[in-house]
Amino acid sequence: MNHTHTIRATISEFTLPPIEDVLVMGCRSPIGHLAMTRALDLISTTPYRHVAVEDDVVADIIVREPILRRLDEKELVAFVLSHVKPFMGAEDVLHVRLEVETQVTLQPGAPR
Repeated sequence: MNHTHTIRATISEFTLPPIEDVLVMGCRSPIGHLAMTRALDLISTTPYRHVAVEDDVVADIIVREPILRRLDEKELVAFVLSHVKPFMGAEDVLHVRLEVETQVTLQPGAPR
């Protein structure tokens, strides 16, 4: 019996904070949201917010607060459950990079 392995790696410099936008934590993740939030508070000046999720796979979302100025918390949870959850197990912790774009359209005669 012959086995062949292919290994592909991406190597990059460790950056602080280690979370760019969102961290999605499974129900059985190896680290809890309290420990992760405390660690982020120690190594980053960017404020993060914890969002609890009632789900069988996803338990917690840790998100940069500036993201929540542009995206409602409920919209974030709905996005995670519909687009991130299918790629994870309850033991996973996944990084999510978000690009939130806001468009403003002014109607003629509308107050500015």
